[in-house]
This record gives sequence, C-alpha cells and structure tokens, in this order.
Amino acid sequence: MEIWDGYDKELKKAGVDLIRGNLIPDELYHIVAEVVLRHTDGSFLAMQRDWNKRGGGLFEITAGGSILKGEEIEAGAVRELQEETGIKVESLSPLYNLTSDVNQTHYFGYLAYTGAAKDSVTLQEKETIDYKWIAEADMANYILSDEVVFSTRDRVWPNLEPLL
Repeated sequence: MEIWDGYDKELKKAGVDLIRGNLIPDELYHIVAEVVLRHTDGSFLAMQRDWNKRGGGLFEITAGGSILKGEEIEAGAVRELQEETGIKVESLSPLYNLTSDVNQTHYFGYLAYTGAAKDSVTLQEKETIDYKWIAEADMANYILSDEVVFSTRDRVWPNLEPLL
C-alpha cells in the first residue's frame, strides 16, 4: 500500500494520509515529481509506458511518480527516476511547478543530466517496456508527436522548449 501526504491547494500539509487507489477528498492534493533526463551528449530519454497502464504504448519524456508520505520532493524525484530507469542522479534543476485541480495534483518538474552509458537504462516491471534517446535536434517534433503522452507533453514542453 502506497501512502502519500495530503496537501491543500497552497502546498501546506493537511495532516491527512492519502492512499494510492483511493479517492482523494475534495480540497486535497498529492504531489507528483517528474524528471526530464538529458544525456551529456544533448539527447533526451523517452520511456515507453507498459501496455496495461493508461496511455499504454505511448512514450513519456519524464520519469516520475507520487511522492511518498514523509518524503522530500527532490528525494522522491531522484527515487522515481532511479526506479523507472536505473539511473541515479546527484542533482536536479527545477523546470516547472504547477497545480492541476482536475487531477488534485501538484506537479514538480525537474531537469537532470547523466553521463551514464545509454544502454544502461533499465525498465521497471509493470511501468515501462522500452526506451529511446531523442536527439536534441529532433526533440521539438518528437514531443509534439502522437507517440508522446499528451498530458506530460503539455506540462513539459512549454518549460523545456526555451532550453533547446
């Protein structure tokens, strides 16, 4: 069972535990951290979602997920990146922070760099089934393509485009 801290709209802890899979009560939110991983050669990692997940078969330009109860946001971002890709990073740069009232989620996006061997990416069972590295020159066309999960694209692209 995965437990999260509940937050109000202003990012204050509400003193309420939320449980993955249960309905989030009105006026409460949880936190999701997402990491865009860029290789030192300039390319970006795209992870293909497991077919059994919503948006299965589509690619995400981020690795990430929900922050666990008591976990710091950046620590959770590093943990999620390592769980989903096998790559551990030492530092993150803030990329975006936005709130979705529809999803009752505070999203924190980060950019991280790695010099790891490109074939060292590992897949997380029931989460990802494949990966590819997208060259910087191809990123604009790729992220706007039908291969990419649209909700992630809508959060990431406005914040990533100025960096290309």
